Amino acid sequence: MKDAIMQNVDLGSLLRRVREARGLSQRQLAKRAGISNATISLMESNAVNPSVGALKRVLDALPIGLAEFFALDANPGRKVFYRSGELMEIGRGRVSYRQVGSDLRGRALQMISERYQPGADSGKVLLHHQGEECGIIIRGQLEVTVGEDMAVLGPGDAYYFDSREPHRFRNVGDTPCELISACTPPSF
Repeated sequence: MKDAIMQNVDLGSLLRRVREARGLSQRQLAKRAGISNATISLMESNAVNPSVGALKRVLDALPIGLAEFFALDANPGRKVFYRSGELMEIGRGRVSYRQVGSDLRGRALQMISERYQPGADSGKVLLHHQGEECGIIIRGQLEVTVGEDMAVLGPGDAYYFDSREPHRFRNVGDTPCELISACTPPSF
């Protein structure tokens, strides 16, 4: 069953559209992403609810970033101010990523309001991509792993690193963890 935060996004149709536009079969995409053909089929039929890490792995095989992927149905145009309800949800499940702006094509920066439920993480597979990213913890505790380094950060603590290094985020506290993060260029 799809999460409420993704109720307005047909993830399966978007994935199928991008895959077909790249001239790939489900089998070819599965091989590139290092997952089973059945998993791609289930994702395209909206029968599974992939983690952000799993979806990113598939999108990296296309290649297309999460921001660009979720902006495909967005109506582009100049927009300067965003009310809280206008932030675009690009997360799934127990992790919420609310992005400022829906179409980041041609933009140099991606700003996200993140919320991790207790025990939630960015996925078992470490993330890596071009660019840099940083963030400041607002509430709760977040374990941040970057390469061989790991730290548990709390309110007011921050991180800044080269995103090409494998990294992972995990809420190790008993309450939701909230933070504001930025990534340049938009690639998440």
